[in-house]
Amino acid sequence: MTFLRVVAAALFSATIATAVHAQDISLTSHDGKIEVTGTLLGFDGEFYRIDTQFGELTVDGSGVTCDGPACPSLTDFVAEVRFSGSSVMAEKVMPALLIGFADQEGLTMKAGNSAPGTLTYELYRDGRETPLGRFFFNIGNTSKGFTDFTADRADIVMALREIRPGEQEAAEQAGLGDLTRTRRSRVVALNALAPIVAPDNPVPHISPADLALVLSGAINNWSALGGPDAPIALHLPDAQSGLAQGIEDHLLSTATDEPPEHAQRHDRSSDLVLAVANDPFALGIASQAEADAARALPLTGGCGHVLRATRQAIKTEDYPLTFPMFLYLPERRLPRIARQFLAYTQSSDAQMAIRRAGFVDQAPEILGIGLQGDRLANAVASGGSEVGLEELQRMINTLRPMSRLSLSFRFEAGSSRPDAQSRSNIQQLAQLLEAGTLDVQQLVFVGFSDGDGAAAANNRIALLRAKTVRNAVLAAVETAIPERVSLEVDAFGEAMPMACDDTSWGRKVNRRVEVWVR
Repeated sequence: MTFLRVVAAALFSATIATAVHAQDISLTSHDGKIEVTGTLLGFDGEFYRIDTQFGELTVDGSGVTCDGPACPSLTDFVAEVRFSGSSVMAEKVMPALLIGFADQEGLTMKAGNSAPGTLTYELYRDGRETPLGRFFFNIGNTSKGFTDFTADRADIVMALREIRPGEQEAAEQAGLGDLTRTRRSRVVALNALAPIVAPDNPVPHISPADLALVLSGAINNWSALGGPDAPIALHLPDAQSGLAQGIEDHLLSTATDEPPEHAQRHDRSSDLVLAVANDPFALGIASQAEADAARALPLTGGCGHVLRATRQAIKTEDYPLTFPMFLYLPERRLPRIARQFLAYTQSSDAQMAIRRAGFVDQAPEILGIGLQGDRLANAVASGGSEVGLEELQRMINTLRPMSRLSLSFRFEAGSSRPDAQSRSNIQQLAQLLEAGTLDVQQLVFVGFSDGDGAAAANNRIALLRAKTVRNAVLAAVETAIPERVSLEVDAFGEAMPMACDDTSWGRKVNRRVEVWVR
């Protein structure tokens, strides 16, 4: 019936009066009444995707017979899935997830023949000679991933940042759909940018403002950072990589210049880390998950406590240089094994695979009030000047009997729209509530703000953000949540800053909605 609906609409919308050029395949309904010819664009084991004189059609393979030189084998069909993009995802994150997926499905994973710059993995089922699926990974960077995607050289993009407007426009023109929609991307793991130095470098920490000045070349000697009188040897990722573009988005937007020409670029984060670890006067920016050989510098400032790239700080986005690892998907049907794998990436087993691979998973954690000591102390020391003792006491008395959930929500610059990690958190929290797996009776969405403007106005804005997130979570619930669970809102405005308000990143860190439970 799918075949009849799709093809009949195309066939009867035009007369078949023109000559048909030689085509790859012909699909004929089992009763022989309808036939369509075209160039095979893809077959996922269930559906044909063909380019015809009527446009691109998707046809249910169960209702047709295929004839022609491009017809795939139905008995030994091997589903192929092509990934392109981030090298760290291709080399570490995705193989870890594939291993976990194969174990869950009772499959055997083997490395296939790979061309230079690629990795290939095949999944086998016992008793079958040909693989069920073949996964190709083109090792490159985020920008190349989107280029391959729009050129039909990849089915899925591995990205260390959100899609950019030009890439989105190219994807829509290529018929891949609106990739900014919720279902077109998913976060599979979390990571962070970390400023790194050699283990014997004496500098204990660095402020984001100073880091931006180093990256722009305005600071080029360690003495300006409290270190020795020696030039800073700067090491950065390849300019087209998601890491480098993350640096631009998070840090260089506050500086007037681009990185200096003498900065050494590295194609792979692992090479960058090794170079910095072996040079006592080097400073680099690397993936936190790959920084083990070097020493990560904590971030600090005059208005907030020291921020380290710990697992919990990355999950909550309290660490300001956090970034999600995305998969971007086309608006077309992928092979069944690809869909099964993508579903697995959101499972609890996948979160453990992510953690074993050295990255930060998305499994929610409940953080007791005792773990919030630094933040609460900072609230007393650095809270907005208009925040009185009475409001601080109200905050402490409200939060003391509760625990914080590691899912936090922050917003895009100048917008009420949650950022990418927060949109993923909304979906995840909705699923947890719907499934009843979150063993709590009360959730309070607590809004906080930056310190710009009057405290009363900031508190109203923070409360509005808390309501926005709560409503977004409720809207994402597809059935219902248990009646025993209540969802409430509260706000404390600028009472608990995480960073100074004198930078855009600091204001973003402070504008947040936290979830407290009991």
